[in-house]
Amino acid sequence: MGIETEIKFEVSPGDLQKLASSRSLRPSDGQIAEHQHLVSTYFDTPDHLLRRQGISLRVRQVGKKRIQTIKTASNGVAVARDEWEKRIDGNVPDLRAARGTPLQRLLSRRLKRDLDAVFSTHVHRTLVPLRPGNSRVELALDEGHIRAGLYSSPLAEVELELKNGSIGDLFKTARTVAQLVPARLALKAKSQRGYDLITDRPTASVSAAKIVLPSRTTLATAFQVIGRSTLHHIAANEPAVLAGLPEGVHQMRVGVRRLRAALWVFADLLRCKQTESIRSDLKWLAGKLGQVRDLDVFLATHVKRLEAADPPIEGLGDLVSELEYRRAVAAEAAKAAIGSARYRLLILNALEWIEDGAWLRLRSALRTQQIRPFAADLFARRIAKAKKRAKDIDKLSVHDRHKLRIAMKKLRYSIYFFESLFDGHKSRKTLLRYKDCLGGLQDSLGALNDIAVHQRMVTRFRNDIENRKSEPVAFAAGAVVGTERGETEKLLAAAEKAARKLRRAGEFWC
Repeated sequence: MGIETEIKFEVSPGDLQKLASSRSLRPSDGQIAEHQHLVSTYFDTPDHLLRRQGISLRVRQVGKKRIQTIKTASNGVAVARDEWEKRIDGNVPDLRAARGTPLQRLLSRRLKRDLDAVFSTHVHRTLVPLRPGNSRVELALDEGHIRAGLYSSPLAEVELELKNGSIGDLFKTARTVAQLVPARLALKAKSQRGYDLITDRPTASVSAAKIVLPSRTTLATAFQVIGRSTLHHIAANEPAVLAGLPEGVHQMRVGVRRLRAALWVFADLLRCKQTESIRSDLKWLAGKLGQVRDLDVFLATHVKRLEAADPPIEGLGDLVSELEYRRAVAAEAAKAAIGSARYRLLILNALEWIEDGAWLRLRSALRTQQIRPFAADLFARRIAKAKKRAKDIDKLSVHDRHKLRIAMKKLRYSIYFFESLFDGHKSRKTLLRYKDCLGGLQDSLGALNDIAVHQRMVTRFRNDIENRKSEPVAFAAGAVVGTERGETEKLLAAAEKAARKLRRAGEFWC
């Protein structure tokens, strides 16, 4: 087994030419660039069993050679992946070479019978050997297409593979590429893009993936696993945000919140200037997404449901049009942010911080601490504090309810991060009860916070209106907020009920 350590970027064909001619990426030690034509055929069953198991199987033709490669899917945004390579004879897989790989456990008569080519990639590759620092990095400039039957999709990628040396030198080279062209971190392997082509998947939002942590994981490793997952959650929703999908905005915003919650959970471990820079950029991104999401919630859950009111609310149609216009403006601002150099660098900087951040060279005793006792202590302290704060929830001010909501959200994300450590048979029911209580409490507090946000939004909205023709719009906005205020008492009662359940819930972390 080998470990492939690489960073991939998506670029335009024109940018590939620019990188190929850049003086900053000239071959080292008098070597010359090598050109290859690669044809890679990917194999799977008709029901895509390998894909569902997180395995890819390909046979690559490089001149007269045939190389079989088995890879495992990465968990989140990962720099390193396991791979098994073997030179074979012929153009079909040699399943004897799958011994000792994750594919071995799937080998059955049916799989051997059903295994067939599903798509292929045809790539012209320019290989440039580089020597950043004391390391060896191979730069691959790939241009070509993915083909499946009558369908094809263009391909233009940059791959940077660390052959030997430090991961810091790999990121140094990646930063050079990012400075030369507007390169976007590639989240999908060529195999994933091939499957997307044959299944004809439309652009869609991406939800958070499950996080699994072995009980003996150290704090440093646990944060890296969580960090990769949350960063993938953010970056994987780029297409959905750029397509203007409301759920894409929501999911990217959730990803940002999850990563910010991870900063809170691991605050003592991550304390350094680099972390503060990441925190600042995440706050900037959250602000861009938050404006769109607030308008989406106001429109979808509170304004449009009053369109069927009898008698009709004067000015409601004009209010919907005005809010949709403002939502479109906010969405364009969010798209511009996602398309900016600041965002692209945020994703690259965050990946480098997760994999090779300054925090990894500080506080060694904390880095090597076991994660399970750390998580148990976190839950014991934070849940006790949350129960105390939620005791008199009906007497809290709007500001204090907002602070409690944020605390509950951080706790909920923390449980999501660490639940695999406590999902044994004895604690599973208690854990599920906690998740249910926190979810109900957060939903009620979230709805109350939405009302407060909408009240502030309408106040600003009214201040923007200067001519009498817009008075019906202002009236409709006030009517919508008035109906929301009527829900406050019911939401507070639901929050109190969830808080009582939380106080009675047992401890799942013991």
